[in-house]
Amino acid sequence: MLAQCGYGSLRGLEELIIAGRITVNRQPAEVGQKVGPNDQIRINGELVRLRFVAPRVRVLLYHKPAGEIVSRSDPEGRPTVFDKLPRIGGAKWIAVGRLDFNSEGLLIFTTSGELANRLMHPRYEVEREYSVRVMGTLSPEQERKLLEGVELEDGVAKVLSLADGGGEGANHWYKLTLPEGRNKEVRRMFEAVGLMVSRLIRTRYGVVSMPPQLKRGQTQELEPDELGRLLKAVGMQSGDSRSESGASTAGKNTHDDHREGVETDVDGNRVGAPPLEDIEIDEVDGNRAPPPASTQAHRPAARARNFVPGAPNPGGRRGGRGGRGGRGGQGAPSGGRR
Repeated sequence: MLAQCGYGSLRGLEELIIAGRITVNRQPAEVGQKVGPNDQIRINGELVRLRFVAPRVRVLLYHKPAGEIVSRSDPEGRPTVFDKLPRIGGAKWIAVGRLDFNSEGLLIFTTSGELANRLMHPRYEVEREYSVRVMGTLSPEQERKLLEGVELEDGVAKVLSLADGGGEGANHWYKLTLPEGRNKEVRRMFEAVGLMVSRLIRTRYGVVSMPPQLKRGQTQELEPDELGRLLKAVGMQSGDSRSESGASTAGKNTHDDHREGVETDVDGNRVGAPPLEDIEIDEVDGNRAPPPASTQAHRPAARARNFVPGAPNPGGRRGGRGGRGGRGGQGAPSGGRR
């Protein structure tokens, strides 16, 4: 219920429940506990008002450039992806997975905690597709290792598919897919076989591909038919955030609100909602930065572990400003401008 209203991801909220920071009718809540319209739910003592109607799921695509962090705030003052998102009342954008500071490409945001969970949780094995530029070329033995699996510090990782994307000089492009999204997994896999990634672009997440017209730093919301295809792919009903089992959810319809003077809190939870500054939504999903060090000692952190056809032009313009972290779009995969 809380996840569907945008108060965080399922796993992050479970951590808050286990830590005793969520109550129902002044009693500690339990994971999986049922609640109704007459129950009073509080997070860190602040009353949360839920509406027991099926919310309209919204999904936003963002073309992340290099040099932005997937977090709502950053102690180092670096720009965040949330700075570019449209403001909405009555809900908040939840980041589906992450891309590291130097990576680019498709980021998905949604107002549905259930959808975010189904897209991110390893058990659903939602494919991620990347265009990768490396310094050098893969030998047949290195390709075999990537396909069969390489040992990383957090377990074995392997690619589902691997295709040569061409290239010139020292730079070479490859296109690959993964069944999961561990932290910097692609970069670590190539390092494990002896090559360094100089550019990394995510081009697809599940059934959603990067729209070719979506430029860096721009957003685009999925149309109803595209949203329906995505929900169907993860086993949810089109038009709401219920699973096919028919379980009801909470929330309310939301609309973009670009009017001057209309305020939401820093997490975009809802206009007029009580401030939830003490909620530690999982940083893995990019929902909130870690709390200050002075508060971490006595507050448990809640961390989660964690169609548009076409693809972007990974190479960008050749030379000049087009090449972040390398020599522009030199040796970009076919389909982009050379």
